[in-house]
Amino acid sequence: MEVKTGPLLSTINYPADLKKYSEQELEQICQELRQYIIDVVSVNGGHFGASLGVVELTVALHYALNTPYDKLIWDVGHQAYGHKILTGRRDQFHTNRIINGISGFPKISESEYDTFGVGHSSTSISAALGMAVASHYKGEKDRQHVAVIGDGAMTAGLAFEGLNHAGIEKSNVLVILNDNCMSIDPNVGALKEYLTSITTSKSYNRFRDDVFNVLTKLSELGPNAQKYVKKIQKSIKGTLLKQSNLFEALNFRYFGPVDGHDVKRLAAIIKDLKDIPGPKLLHCVTVKGKGFALAEKDQTKWHAPGLFDKITGEIKKPVIDKPQPPKYQDVFGHTMVELAEANKKIVGITPAMPSGCSLNIMMKAMPDRAFDVGIAEQHAVTFSAGLATQGLVPFCNIYSSFMQRAYDQVIHDVAIQNLNVVFCLDRAGVAGADGATHHGAYDLAFMRCIPNMTVASPMNEEELRNMMYTAQLENKGPFTIRYPRGNGMLPDWKRPLNELQVGKGRKICDGEDVAILTIGHVGNFAVEACKELNSDGVNPAHYDLRFVKPLDEELLHDVFTRFKNVITVEDGCLQGGMGSAVLEFMADHGYKSNVTRLGIPDEFVEHGEQPELWALCGYDTTAIIQAVKKIAVSRPTKIMAS
Repeated sequence: MEVKTGPLLSTINYPADLKKYSEQELEQICQELRQYIIDVVSVNGGHFGASLGVVELTVALHYALNTPYDKLIWDVGHQAYGHKILTGRRDQFHTNRIINGISGFPKISESEYDTFGVGHSSTSISAALGMAVASHYKGEKDRQHVAVIGDGAMTAGLAFEGLNHAGIEKSNVLVILNDNCMSIDPNVGALKEYLTSITTSKSYNRFRDDVFNVLTKLSELGPNAQKYVKKIQKSIKGTLLKQSNLFEALNFRYFGPVDGHDVKRLAAIIKDLKDIPGPKLLHCVTVKGKGFALAEKDQTKWHAPGLFDKITGEIKKPVIDKPQPPKYQDVFGHTMVELAEANKKIVGITPAMPSGCSLNIMMKAMPDRAFDVGIAEQHAVTFSAGLATQGLVPFCNIYSSFMQRAYDQVIHDVAIQNLNVVFCLDRAGVAGADGATHHGAYDLAFMRCIPNMTVASPMNEEELRNMMYTAQLENKGPFTIRYPRGNGMLPDWKRPLNELQVGKGRKICDGEDVAILTIGHVGNFAVEACKELNSDGVNPAHYDLRFVKPLDEELLHDVFTRFKNVITVEDGCLQGGMGSAVLEFMADHGYKSNVTRLGIPDEFVEHGEQPELWALCGYDTTAIIQAVKKIAVSRPTKIMAS
């Protein structure tokens, strides 16, 4: 479906084209840009509400700045759809998040306008400061460095580490706080309350507007006048607000709050701020989903709604005529409530992803026992450790790729102290259209090397439930359960809970010539492969390890005693993963089998649909069949007597 571009937007290929228009025409450009995003995302999918909320800010920034010489960093990167359209990628925007198309996030290798890769939150201030210090070192005193931080990204510790350092540097940094009170779900915490007090203080905002022009004129009179202006501004903020200004306490000049949807005023303010040296923060108040009524009303639902009818707002879903298996995340959410009802020690923790990981089910049923701690993975892990020291059993649900941000806390605060914290790692393996920044490729490798840690992965929903049940029993210590994005295998998934023997795998089917060892959901690929191979007279054995740590040594001794050819299959990196663990076992015990490892190769996998990426990485059903046929002997298919 061809999407038409508005008459002004169709002439804008790069920011230089945007600058040819008058400030009065910027409002129409914003309308056309917003409509173009709605038109394309409605038929192609992708993130939605965040980019709609910063349309005016995007246009104002590229109008006022000299990009790409001036450095502009988006945080989080799913706000940057308008930025991509204005920087040479309008005609490619329909390929957004599609395999071999443009990325859904800014990416250095994609465009010179994308100054920093930003798939995870809260990195922009540190990165902008690094660029600013480098510019200062090189004598580039006219270069601007702007970090747009929003969608809850300011709640992470890294953002405050960047602010703390930037406040003592004289580098030219402008932080623009896109304050929409949202990440994917509503923002939480004291910072949200603080920002709300600023934006809702009528006396402060009215008085600020009255004196703004006067102070601006005074500041033009020279350095001595500027010194008095700063004192007056601080006095106003300290007197009229309930608390002193947090950002100015960190040596940032604070400006705002301002209407983030007034494009002409934003452009004028940004131009003025370019002439003010040192670290500055502009507080913009925006509405996530601005310009699409349903997205403004239900911002969580419309963060990334999939395909939808832009006229009616109906989100398009496939017609299903038979019971379907649930998403793994929903099995987690419902099982949490079931376990917590039976065990009063259980609590749930998530860093800003209650709807993404389905902990919102427990938050609704047991609001006093489920905690959204904001985009703060390190805090989530150590907070969980603190709970565990007092006899509670925290289930800490973090996306696999985001757990990378809290690795030290897993080791230092949980594993060394041997605390019973259960890490449920959602989106393990290739995560799909979000691409390299979101694939959970490394958790098997980085978790299995930690002492005291148990690492498990379910092949289906029943196993996920049983692993969760097992992890909360007495004396289980640190326990990791990893599972993929998407649906499981069992429509009748809610089966009785049973304890699993830790470190014990299972034989799915016996066979000849070759043994297939799998862990997690990819075991279902091997089941399908075995069915097709059996019809061709090839009969491999298939084992589901369930645990990569501890390994089922009895099972592996049996495999290496019987089979000279072994294939391992995992939805994780080949370096250090399950296949590596099997090779280590083989070497340690003197076995000489031929081992073929299938999994994510030693490279960053780009975006695409999960089945496309499974095939690309070479561990889907077809790849398993091909690997077996290279090794196994085909025998006549047995014909059963009638």
